[in-house]
Amino acid sequence: MFAFAVSHVASIAHHGELGPSRSRRLLHTAFASTVVCATLLSSGLGWAGQAEVDATYKDVERTLGSVPTFLHQVSKAALPGAWAEVKALQFSSETALPPKVKALISLAVSAQIPCQYCIWEDTESAKQAGATEDEIEEAVAIAALSRHWSTIFNGMQVDFETFKKDLGGDAQAAAPAK
Repeated sequence: MFAFAVSHVASIAHHGELGPSRSRRLLHTAFASTVVCATLLSSGLGWAGQAEVDATYKDVERTLGSVPTFLHQVSKAALPGAWAEVKALQFSSETALPPKVKALISLAVSAQIPCQYCIWEDTESAKQAGATEDEIEEAVAIAALSRHWSTIFNGMQVDFETFKKDLGGDAQAAAPAK
């Protein structure tokens, strides 16, 4: 859930826009909250053997420059899968969302969970990806607004079909895009 594309940071560092220690710190913070949340949200991962866990630690070190301490507290069964998920989604430059958008979405979700680790990291990632204070504040306000209206709609048991009709939609129009 955490929204800073490491490949973008690596690219910036490679082109000399950030120093090596700053790039490494950014990679660490982005990775830290992502692995925590990915581990918490992961399910169905099989048992990882020690060789797979060791290979994961080596890959983390190659990517980040070191292995963050908290990773040694992550379930060995979950670690390889969580790291693979982080690399494929958050750190990949081949996803649909740019780093700033990922960071702002993640911050909004983190504020609702709430997760102080995630909020800190997502705020830092959003800033590093170019988000302004106004954008950060608005992302959190939108999350609060969604939570507010969800509470009203669900608590008052508003009829969903009537709601869609009232807002100019129907079952076909409201279906998720494929």
